[in-house]
Amino acid sequence: MTGTDAAAQPRVPLDPSVAPPGTRNFRDAGGIPAALWRADQTKQTLVPTHCCFCGVQCGMYLRVDEHGKVFGVEPRNHDINRSRLCPKGINAYQQVNHPDRLTAPLIRRSRDEEFREASWEEALDFTVAEIRRIQAEYGRDAFGLLGGASLFSEKTYLVGKFARVALRTKHVDYNGRLCMVSAAGANKLAFGIDRAGNPFSDILLTDCLLIAGSNVGECFPVMTQYLWGARDRGATLIVVDPRETAIARTADIHVALRSGTDAAFFNAVLNVVIKEGLADEEFLAARATGWDEVKATVSAYTPERAAEICGIPAEQVVQVARMFAGAGRAMAWHARGIEHHTQGVENCLTVINLCTATGNLGKPGAGYGTITGQGNGQGGREHGQKSDLLPGGRSINDPAARAWISDFWGIREEDLPQAGTSMMEMVWQMQREEIRGLVGICNNPFVSLPHYATVKDGYDKLQFHAQFDFFLSETAANAHVVFPVTTWAEDEGVMANAEARVVKHNKAQEPPPGVRTDTWVMCELARRLGAGDKFDFDTSEQVFDELRAASRGSVNDYYGITYERLEQTGGIAWPCPELDHPGTPRLFADGRTYHPDGKVHMQVVEWHEPADAFDEDFPMRLTTGRTVAHFLSGNQTRRIGALVEQTPRPWVEVHPSHGYRTGDPVRVVTRRGSEVFPALVTEAIRPDHVFVPYHWPVPTAANALTIDALDPRSKIPEYKVCACRIERAEQVDEVPAPPTPPDRPAYPEAQASRTTTRPPSSSQGRGTGEGS
Repeated sequence: MTGTDAAAQPRVPLDPSVAPPGTRNFRDAGGIPAALWRADQTKQTLVPTHCCFCGVQCGMYLRVDEHGKVFGVEPRNHDINRSRLCPKGINAYQQVNHPDRLTAPLIRRSRDEEFREASWEEALDFTVAEIRRIQAEYGRDAFGLLGGASLFSEKTYLVGKFARVALRTKHVDYNGRLCMVSAAGANKLAFGIDRAGNPFSDILLTDCLLIAGSNVGECFPVMTQYLWGARDRGATLIVVDPRETAIARTADIHVALRSGTDAAFFNAVLNVVIKEGLADEEFLAARATGWDEVKATVSAYTPERAAEICGIPAEQVVQVARMFAGAGRAMAWHARGIEHHTQGVENCLTVINLCTATGNLGKPGAGYGTITGQGNGQGGREHGQKSDLLPGGRSINDPAARAWISDFWGIREEDLPQAGTSMMEMVWQMQREEIRGLVGICNNPFVSLPHYATVKDGYDKLQFHAQFDFFLSETAANAHVVFPVTTWAEDEGVMANAEARVVKHNKAQEPPPGVRTDTWVMCELARRLGAGDKFDFDTSEQVFDELRAASRGSVNDYYGITYERLEQTGGIAWPCPELDHPGTPRLFADGRTYHPDGKVHMQVVEWHEPADAFDEDFPMRLTTGRTVAHFLSGNQTRRIGALVEQTPRPWVEVHPSHGYRTGDPVRVVTRRGSEVFPALVTEAIRPDHVFVPYHWPVPTAANALTIDALDPRSKIPEYKVCACRIERAEQVDEVPAPPTPPDRPAYPEAQASRTTTRPPSSSQGRGTGEGS
């Protein structure tokens, strides 16, 4: 930046009584108003788009230089984020032209060989030959496909279609199985629809906000503007979390319950609501079924019983019930903290029961929401890449849906596979050699799945494995073929955020030479497998138009949403059945759910213990989660220098009562193994818990320790609680460098602080004055 000669500018007299402190000193030193500055870079373009990371989907502009390269970012005054971005969003653009980018296919015929760069022809031919060989020898279902919830919806639609039409296998699932499926299962059971009931803006209107199992300040930072807006109006805040997160620290009531006891707590809250006459009986009689059965069940969950199970004061149960039910308008939002459990679906149902019993559904400022983790965590499960769903959220087990989509795709109904298994179950099938070949797209199970030893064993037993990615992830580094594909900024497409608002991402630059879109690769593989006529797409918009038509008439109806309308409006919430339909930002406003009878189907829930037993050897509870600087498996964020500098390594949070000092090496031991982390000693965690963030690979991987027990309905792993103990150790385990392509040195900025043995000074990362 350059400025006009300050000496030539007229002095602007300042009244010391109104001027901010230090302003006169700034002016006297030659500072000038910002309006007189100009940029010395010309011919730059601002491309409006959205962040690639979490389910808030903040609007942003990508800065593109005169050579067509992304070189910066600016917040966008989109009504989702109002010009705010978090540390990840501010740095997201740096991955686009990062030196670690994959720019040529990598190939090896066996894992005993080193990767070498290959032509697209060789990589595609080898992949197709292996698919054909495995399916010819072992059957079509011996080959599987795993997608991802950070893909655009157009690509998630193609993942499901490619699996069932080109591969003709039942084995397709996606990494959203590790994210939102418990909430999805609960929503479908209670409401007949899988999405949040209210937009973010309704939070501003509520009188009481309950946040359960969500570290909003770090996992969804820009969403906090809605919380603060509600608080500014006088809304009360209840936070349910074993840790005193940044949001919990500001709450009127922080329920620091034991992880794995959510259902007992919410049943007890509903018990008090009933006993004190706070239930909305008129609403329940007109709008719900199952109320009598739920009442009978929760009568056994007294505050005293909940206090014993949850490790909290009984009075706190009463306070929460009175605060939530006594508010004029109340809302509940939850995330992985109550969903990552073997009764994750049931935990969500207890929250729905509370909202329903108090009449808090379908009104401005009153309702229920689920906060999606990945950028397309909502849209990623709507159009067919989930093992039991077809486009439009239709059940693959529904004969009418099977007949409809078979006709739409132009295939015989008997050729449409049945439902497959979940992501973790597919790994177990790899171990048993029932699945012998796999294509993975936009996922990194070596870091993100629980019980790493099981995951590694399953993948090692694959006879062939191909992975799509733009960086060489830990999982891709174990593959036979790696296809280099585009980042979000090098393609266009839509995502559905946590509100179920469909937003459009715009292409900002051409991909590097040698890189292709995921769409192109899937279509080219389909062509070589003999299904090219079903995958004749040249643009993302062509795919989206087929998706729209495929969803028409379903609950998840996208038909009325077009690229043009998204550009004009900034986003449309589905269902949107017609081109002149405004979308549906708030569900149930007409008093009806999406069940045929139009009512909420309340569900009976009995609490049960977590899967991993607690005993003298493993008396404590390990829980895991995110930190603000990193995202999911860290394959993107662990390569960006500023984010690594902020949070260079994982740590273990321990209560002071255990006698450790911050920085001490502490070994965390579970029935699956042990790892050593530096201690972050804090009173913000229960004494019977420890917390480890999960963004790093072995030997510093939290998910080497977590249990691969699954919710029987959603098949989500129980990440948020397992039995453990802690021990003193000699030194912490070193964080490994992210994998890089052959003969490519590690990016130095991302490695500068990687080997630090100290924890950050807080869960939010290091302070600016801290050294490495």
